[in-house]
Amino acid sequence: MIKIRTFLALIFVAFVILLSATLGSLMSQRSTAAIEQEIGDSLAGTAYQMSDKMDNFMWSRASEVKLLTELDPLKDTSDPAAIQVLLDQLQSSFSSFSWIGFTNAEGEVLAATNGILVGNNIAERPVFTEGIKGFFTGDVHEAVLLAKLLPNPSGEPLQFVDVSYAVKNDAGDTVGVLAAHLSWEWAKEVERTLLGPQIDHDKDFELFIVSKQDNTVLLGPDGWAGRPVNLGSVGSAQGGLNSWVLERWPDGKNYLTGYASGDGYLDYPGLGWTVLVRQPESVAFAPVNKIQQDIIIAAVLASVLFAGIGLLTAEFISRPIRKLTRAADRIRQGGAPEIPETRGFNDILSLSRALRSLLDSLLRTENALGHMENAALRDQLTELPNRMALERYLEQTIEGFDPASETLALMYLDLDGFKKINDTFGHQVGDVLLKKVAQRLQTTTRPDGITVRLGGDEFLLIMRSTLLDAHAEAEQLANEVLKLINNPFIVEMNQLSIGCSIGVAFYTRRNHSVTEVIQTADECLYLSKKAGKNRVTFHEEDVTPG
Repeated sequence: MIKIRTFLALIFVAFVILLSATLGSLMSQRSTAAIEQEIGDSLAGTAYQMSDKMDNFMWSRASEVKLLTELDPLKDTSDPAAIQVLLDQLQSSFSSFSWIGFTNAEGEVLAATNGILVGNNIAERPVFTEGIKGFFTGDVHEAVLLAKLLPNPSGEPLQFVDVSYAVKNDAGDTVGVLAAHLSWEWAKEVERTLLGPQIDHDKDFELFIVSKQDNTVLLGPDGWAGRPVNLGSVGSAQGGLNSWVLERWPDGKNYLTGYASGDGYLDYPGLGWTVLVRQPESVAFAPVNKIQQDIIIAAVLASVLFAGIGLLTAEFISRPIRKLTRAADRIRQGGAPEIPETRGFNDILSLSRALRSLLDSLLRTENALGHMENAALRDQLTELPNRMALERYLEQTIEGFDPASETLALMYLDLDGFKKINDTFGHQVGDVLLKKVAQRLQTTTRPDGITVRLGGDEFLLIMRSTLLDAHAEAEQLANEVLKLINNPFIVEMNQLSIGCSIGVAFYTRRNHSVTEVIQTADECLYLSKKAGKNRVTFHEEDVTPG
């Protein structure tokens, strides 16, 4: 016959294991889901940033080529030498242009950087046949005519992205084509600039750029270029999604994969490149596994500890055990997470306190995970909300938004003169200046608004107000921001003065996309810059009730 002491000891041990398992399972599930989501969102965000940077770069280069087509020397074609000077100047300013050439309407190259291909006819090349129709961008391809004419220190096959525009004279007649080959090396430079620190930190962190035409790898780790990648994440990205997924790659291993697809920038339509960022499952979810292991170890240690206490005091603790069991049941059923102190015996008191300590430790772990999630919503430099926090704010705000009587004023802000300070005093001073700017902007944030750092020296302020007062309140806030930013800053004993340009657009019942409103505000910011900087430009839109 089993002794009551042994029986109670066994029951006590079983209770401790059950309590640890219940709380451990609860904490593990909640923490695992939160961390997995955070890690996945981080990879998806990195993929989106890379995609956005590439489209922005291509838009900038295409705009530069288009700007040249408006110059008089190209319109009359009578002075190839003057055209040659313009092309060489553009190439010297932007080394990513490997070759820039101007042809007449028959495809004969009249002028080109370094004189390469001058006198040749490229009428059969897509850069001419498509460009003469108006505008053309060509996907990544290897050089044909230029392979032996351009310098190639690396010895690797040269690859280019094409941009060409038809050139028209003042009468509207097409007189030629301005064509440019962009070296694909610029994509690698964007990757190094944007992802270098993260790749150095995460050794198994890998990035792929995939062509939309045939799903082949344009840029990736060694040995991947030119290989097809037929994955569900590629299809999802090409379908317009930006997210992450755990999927099996051709090597048979599972990778956490973030994905995004370029959809162009402003008037540049984009080439639909897909960006994939992956990490092995074991590496990506290592923090999750560590937490689960810690919970298991804590549960085992607690079980061993309380088993020893139970063997010594089993016959004296039947009543306190029932009390502790009831508390555990309440916790398991969703009641208050509290273990009472059981007085009467020192050992029982120690036991109850140990259980409280265990519960407190698990709750602290949960709170720590909550802090980690909160940190993911903050910009690391300025501690302002980041893009992820902006999305969450918009979801929560628009859900309870009344478009018939309310509006959101979106203020896109860019610092004037910041780059000069950064170049003159160094990035350390620039970072401190950004922090001080963020502190001043934070003082202007309305109770139901938000101030977000988008990146670099760009910020977004959102203010919620009634339709009737929207414009006046937005103008008042914009002037307040201009005044604050124009006040001198003291950084490392240096008095620094900067300004800011602001573009304002309103989200109303006529808008279907907040992204479009943000883009409109960005365009208004550009107008402020163009008009002389340090001013605010409003989008001409009716925000009155109606």
